[in-house]
Amino acid sequence: MFTFPISGVETWWWLPALVAFAISSLTSTGGVSGAFLLLPFQVSFLGFTGPAVSSTNLVYNIVATPGGVYRYFREGRMVWPLMLAIIIGILPGFLIGAIIRVVWLADPSKFKFFVGLVLLYLGGRLFYDLIKRGSHRAISAGTGIVTNKRFRLMAIEFEYGGNSYSISTFWIYVLTFTVGIIAGAYGIGGGSIIAPFLLAIFGLPVYVIAGPTLFGTFISSVAGVAIYYFLVPVFVPWQPPINPDWLLGLSFGAGGLLGTYVGARMQKFIPARVIKLILMLGVFYISIRYITGFFAG
Repeated sequence: MFTFPISGVETWWWLPALVAFAISSLTSTGGVSGAFLLLPFQVSFLGFTGPAVSSTNLVYNIVATPGGVYRYFREGRMVWPLMLAIIIGILPGFLIGAIIRVVWLADPSKFKFFVGLVLLYLGGRLFYDLIKRGSHRAISAGTGIVTNKRFRLMAIEFEYGGNSYSISTFWIYVLTFTVGIIAGAYGIGGGSIIAPFLLAIFGLPVYVIAGPTLFGTFISSVAGVAIYYFLVPVFVPWQPPINPDWLLGLSFGAGGLLGTYVGARMQKFIPARVIKLILMLGVFYISIRYITGFFAG
């Protein structure tokens, strides 16, 4: 058994990396790092419950996501305008979320209940999308690359797999700003919430949204660690810097780095319905956990 110094977590040294690899290799196929599943693992299994668990989870994202991002970039499936819009919207929300976490969510059960309801809705939309006939455009998963990418004041446009897509820039900002608040409060990059919205609400193909959401998760996580350590004490003077457990976060990240690369590599061999099913199950899992935890508490 090994004791991580900052958090005081005592577990086998290899367990964090193994758990992170197992989670991220599945969730990264849909552009999600898996941090939203690692957080309850740390809280419930490892007993790490303080505010530093949020910043530690962000360290995992920083280390884990580059593997998947690199793979999506190499395969020509990185929609840079969408990635830019995600980052612009999520960062201001992230600061607000971190302050909420420290000031109003010392007992986060009520906010978890709200997040659980949101994710329950998203899981329902993904389920509807899975069973609805004719909801999937014919796309060759293995050969498609993103072309004709355009970032305009009112819309993001691109082509993929023989289809053209146009989405409202304004609503991407609204979505990601809102997600940033939630992500900042709980220490996740936000991809687990953004990805289902892009799939179920905006109707984008899963092979396209994975890269931008994963890259957005990386950027928001880097900013999030800095926000928790440097900016939270500025806005909340009585709160000392929230230092993540770097060793624990890096241990998770080592497994996640390999997992996200493997997941991105596997994605083009997995049908879109299977990837959506994986995301749906993950969303339902965390939703049910938050909602039942609220009533049990």
